[in-house]
Amino acid sequence: MRKRLIGAAAIAMVALMSVAQAQDKKTIGVSIPAADHGWTAGVVFHAERVAKKLMEEHPGLNVIVKTSPDAASQANAVQDLETQGIDALVILPSDPDPLVNAIKEVKDKGKFVALVDRAPSNNDNSVRDLYVAGNNPALGEVAGKYIAEKTPEAEVVIIRGLPIPIDQQRQDGFDKGIAGSKVKVLDRQFGNWNRDDAFKVMQDYLTKYPKIDVVWCQDDDMAVGVLQAIEQAKRTDIQYVVAGAGSKDMIKKVMDGDKMIPVDVLYPPAMVGTAMELTAAGLIDQVPVSGNYILDATLITPENAKNFYFPDSPF
Repeated sequence: MRKRLIGAAAIAMVALMSVAQAQDKKTIGVSIPAADHGWTAGVVFHAERVAKKLMEEHPGLNVIVKTSPDAASQANAVQDLETQGIDALVILPSDPDPLVNAIKEVKDKGKFVALVDRAPSNNDNSVRDLYVAGNNPALGEVAGKYIAEKTPEAEVVIIRGLPIPIDQQRQDGFDKGIAGSKVKVLDRQFGNWNRDDAFKVMQDYLTKYPKIDVVWCQDDDMAVGVLQAIEQAKRTDIQYVVAGAGSKDMIKKVMDGDKMIPVDVLYPPAMVGTAMELTAAGLIDQVPVSGNYILDATLITPENAKNFYFPDSPF
């Protein structure tokens, strides 16, 4: 009888432990854009890498990563994640404004929301608990200051990203960076953070303007298209190109002393991993992680480039 009681007690204890473990299990949903260009390919890579790492470190944690090609698909993906019983959402919106309602639905149900990179144009803080981003105004300002100091009377063409809030923040930052200098902006057109589109925009610039000193484009992937257009046109008047993100290819050019890419401005896709790590710390370790976490827009030069060069990265 005593053995039976001990056995029953052991079974009950195991059952209680199983229930407790089930109750302690947490789920983080991660919604990100599909890899439609180099930077977002880096986002997908780091999201999947950190998801695997977090689940290995925390057996009670489940991390679901979903990629979406556009804002409408991403809104559906967020709703799907919510129905799977997530405890927290980490989202890098393809375009934040159309996704505000989908994000608010999750937040209004008491779930923790970490917004990455792209905030709504009205800066509505009520849709998020945590905001992790690169410093978009500084990305533009750092580039503008570098051009103003290196080439104070440069005639510059600009290739913008997409018509969303962070693009305007970068533009405003650039204008601040060149303020007071004799740098002249000849033109600004959208390249959609796409190397093929940037190639076409640069071809247009090369046709319209017989003299261009410097090109500023917001993204390293677009810089690839820009360099191709310049080389194809055999233009020698363009002194250099300043881009941003910190892709391994552009950093390698900086390291090698390529005169066309003397510097780059850091805007790491790994920031999605930072948001995931902080969210997991809040859920599991119950440490305070709410607020804003803004990364520096470091100017990458030949002197510091090796610190940012990761040859195994997809971007």
